[in-house]
Amino acid sequence: MSPKYLVVAMIAAVVAAPLPAQSVKAGIDAWQRADYPGAVAIWRPLAEAGDADAQFNIGQAYRLGRGVPLDLAAAKIWFERAARSGHLDAQTTLGLLIFQNGDRAGGLKWLKQAADQGEPRALLVYGTALYNGDGVTQDRILGYAFVSRAASQGLQPAQETLAQLEQLMTAADRQKGAALARSVPAGSPVPSKTKPIKLATAKTPIARVPVARVPVARAPAEKAPGPKAPGAPASSATGGWRIQLGAFSQRGGAEALYQRVAGKPALAGRSPYYVASGAVTRLQVGPFASKAAAAAACSAIGVPCFPVPAK
Repeated sequence: MSPKYLVVAMIAAVVAAPLPAQSVKAGIDAWQRADYPGAVAIWRPLAEAGDADAQFNIGQAYRLGRGVPLDLAAAKIWFERAARSGHLDAQTTLGLLIFQNGDRAGGLKWLKQAADQGEPRALLVYGTALYNGDGVTQDRILGYAFVSRAASQGLQPAQETLAQLEQLMTAADRQKGAALARSVPAGSPVPSKTKPIKLATAKTPIARVPVARVPVARAPAEKAPGPKAPGAPASSATGGWRIQLGAFSQRGGAEALYQRVAGKPALAGRSPYYVASGAVTRLQVGPFASKAAAAAACSAIGVPCFPVPAK
């Protein structure tokens, strides 16, 4: 073969060769430039080839409707692929997505895996479920340990929930929970009292879309008073205090507790308030004219609670 044809053949081979695959980081760079379709185009072949970071980011694109149509079903599929590879953010986001859509058992399965690895949002939600026995076997001391671990990482709703638990639990139980939380180094799972919790094998992420996380921390939003128990009188009381009876991972748990106590004479003329704070709903009843009046109502109804200012 002449040198000329050899050169032509080499050029043809180079042109025909596949271009090197772009990285997840290249997709994130495109995302940060607001080139969402370009980011998705970079991530998709990587995701289809099994890259967990790319799968997670594709899931976020579908969840947010950026670069692709908003499609929570497609987002769930991609999150689950990444979660099954041990991707921590995917496990947390998938768990929250499923949990918030009403499938508590399915969501808690993934949140537990993320909580076992020390993810603060997962620690808070799973710990609250443990404390209340909401979808899992009740274990208040272990629940306190999970929430304590989340609070120690600076998660504000976890710090608020921990403050409530410290008012509801005995000093002895708080000490047991704190010891349980301290018994493992940061980032390790909180040990169970019955059997050790296994760590999931998590892939270290290359990078993530900056807006990727589903936030637990949100500004508390107070909902309108919920339905009263049959025969409950209309609210006629006034004042700047309420009593708080618990924090629940599902509003239904708060409503069920109110139905159990609504007929107590000490609550006559008061209304329930379902106060949302992140993934937690707090049950409050009021109003009361003073902190002392609220404390007296707590003593009278026979349910653990404490006075809080009405906001």
